Amino acid sequence: MIAFLKGVLAGKTANCAFIDVQGVGYAVGMSQGALAKLPAVGQAVQVHTYLQASDNGIALYGFLTLEEKALFERLIGVSGVGPKVALAALSSFTPEALVAAVQAQDVAAVQKIPGVGKKTASRIILELKGSFDQGLASLFDASSAPASAVAAAAERLKGAREALLALGFASAEADVALKGAPEDADENALIKYALKRLGN
Repeated sequence: MIAFLKGVLAGKTANCAFIDVQGVGYAVGMSQGALAKLPAVGQAVQVHTYLQASDNGIALYGFLTLEEKALFERLIGVSGVGPKVALAALSSFTPEALVAAVQAQDVAAVQKIPGVGKKTASRIILELKGSFDQGLASLFDASSAPASAVAAAAERLKGAREALLALGFASAEADVALKGAPEDADENALIKYALKRLGN
């Protein structure tokens, strides 16, 4: 997986930065706040990245801080919240402010995110409020992540499935290959298990 990109800013649009890494241009979706903080075109830049593989293709998202990236990952873990809404949230709030709004169960504040209605705002708060007991520090505190083993296993399975899709396997192939995988296996072990079943 691509953890970060370090190169030269080749250009940007309203929601995307183009980063030249040794002659290879990467299109990286970013929040408006992060885009505004980028250096001038032609200057050196480094961004933390999240690679998402889905049936619609592969997309790369970038963040200037690990807090932003961690919060983005938490947000897209909420049912009904995709990358576009997660980036809109990071464009509307600083990580600190969004975590505080979730902690306070402030539906009206969360509802200010473009594309988020009352139901989605309530769902974001419901699914994330227990994750932020220690505020922003909770983003990096394993104990504040979903507590149940089932949720943790599902997260690892999701990561392995996305990796298989990125490798070019069809959605149905990935699902069949991961069926019956050991629940306590880490993401790398799950990928190896699936590839073995796929004959690779």
